[in-house]
Amino acid sequence: MKVALIQLAYGDDESVADRTARVAALVRAQAGHDLVVLPELWPAGGFDYTAWDARAEPVDGPVARALADAARDARVTLHGGSIVERGAPVDADGRGLWNTSLVFSPEGELVATYRKIHRFGFGEGEPSLMDAGEDLVVVDVPVASGGSVPVGLSTCYDLRFPELYRRLLDRGAEVFVIPAAWPRKRVAHWTLLGQARAVEDQCVVLQCNTAGTHARHEMGGHSQVVDATGKVLAAAGLDEEVLSIDIDTAATPEWRRTFPVLADRRLP
Repeated sequence: MKVALIQLAYGDDESVADRTARVAALVRAQAGHDLVVLPELWPAGGFDYTAWDARAEPVDGPVARALADAARDARVTLHGGSIVERGAPVDADGRGLWNTSLVFSPEGELVATYRKIHRFGFGEGEPSLMDAGEDLVVVDVPVASGGSVPVGLSTCYDLRFPELYRRLLDRGAEVFVIPAAWPRKRVAHWTLLGQARAVEDQCVVLQCNTAGTHARHEMGGHSQVVDATGKVLAAAGLDEEVLSIDIDTAATPEWRRTFPVLADRRLP
């Protein structure tokens, strides 16, 4: 499984239209990969709370259409990071905004969406502006070598909640994809927790973070690919960078077979 993580850098001076065009070009440049991943909330700004409402759009809005076209042109499965989704509220108290990941097939079809379950901000930011997602999502990603790989979706702050990943594991996930806008001041947690989720669930972890500085927040970068044993296979620095790596999809089930720790679970 050939994977590209696009650790995108941006600041406050780049328009959403310009950024979207630049991202689409970066995606097209990854032709030949099976899966391409973008960071969390790159169109709206991960910490640019005041702009979220104005930059919100439906899952078939202009950013989504640009991503669909890029995925089709590159013939890749594209995890488009996430957008601020605008839709009909689920209940009477809902805001109708979500932090939503979009996954497109190599044909440019929207094949999965994931609304972030755990909202960061301790009552402010995401919790005050967005609704929480409810549904777990595992999507099969086709690979050029044949077959497909079950990939569990989560976003940024979700990484701090191991029970989510156990549930994704129980739904068949062998890979976790985690787009993020994780700040530099807590980046040690980002890398450590990624390795922890890999080790405890015997899954490959793909972490795609944001670079640059926006809304007065310096992003942490340090995107990484961690195999099911906890070994870091590839890691980025602080600047914009594309991590490209071939992952042995047979290694995860083999590791689970030779070191069958998951069979000894006793608690649900």
